[in-house]
Amino acid sequence: MDVTETTIERPKKKQKDFLGGKRGYHTLKSELVADQNTEEIICVFCGKGRGHDFSLFKKSRVRFHPLTTSIEDNGYQGIAAYHSNSYTPKKKPKNRNLTELEKEYNKALAKERIIIEHINRKLKIFKILSCKYRNGSIPDM
Repeated sequence: MDVTETTIERPKKKQKDFLGGKRGYHTLKSELVADQNTEEIICVFCGKGRGHDFSLFKKSRVRFHPLTTSIEDNGYQGIAAYHSNSYTPKKKPKNRNLTELEKEYNKALAKERIIIEHINRKLKIFKILSCKYRNGSIPDM
């Protein structure tokens, strides 16, 4: 599961809701849920550009089967309360560094997560998520 941003034209109303944090553009966030083995996109949910990835997950109401393994990035810290079989990278604690075991865990997780990043890249190469969304009426989200 991962989130990517798509630029949009400046909305006439409630501009702050769509102002993305990365580059200061007005954006829509798209959350993708994909199968690691087949690279099939299972679910897509779009939300306002402003806001955290995890809050978009909560709004999407995507629920996983308890036996399904879910791999996320650091934007989904706290997902364990919603899905017990999910994995996020270990964060560096205050006043100490990550242990070698934690670094290896994060590296192994990144190797698994790269699949969803490649799916995002393919969607942007084929202009599905990279072109500016020009539909004037953005539905209430």
